[in-house]
Amino acid sequence: MSAPRTPAAEELRGAGLRVTAARVALLETVRDGDHLDVETIASGVRDRVGHVSLQAVYEALHALTAAGLVRRIEPAGSPARFEGRVGDNHHHVVCRSCGVVADVDCAAGEAPCLTASDDHGFSIDEAEVIYWGLCPACSTASSS
Repeated sequence: MSAPRTPAAEELRGAGLRVTAARVALLETVRDGDHLDVETIASGVRDRVGHVSLQAVYEALHALTAAGLVRRIEPAGSPARFEGRVGDNHHHVVCRSCGVVADVDCAAGEAPCLTASDDHGFSIDEAEVIYWGLCPACSTASSS
């Protein structure tokens, strides 16, 4: 049986990664989802290909993150989440109540500033900003 020729499989090949049904399913699950945690990703992979161990999911996520095919975010107090939007310096907004996460395009303006006041000699190539607040659903629920 030859390896699949899907866009996800081609991306894995292009990144120099071994193409397996589980890795293809994982990449597709992350890309189809929205800031998914590992348990949700594992469930999505199992729905697509059957049994896969949680350890295999962790290992594949590590490989795909290192290859730049998925992005890992870790909002304080939350489990790691993974997304398929990579290659741009976007940020996130997180609900303090329910934990929902949404993308925010690169920030501009005065505050919060994205130019470090002291770069300590680093060559900075990325800024990670997380905005915190209440999502519309939680804002409505707390005001009623």
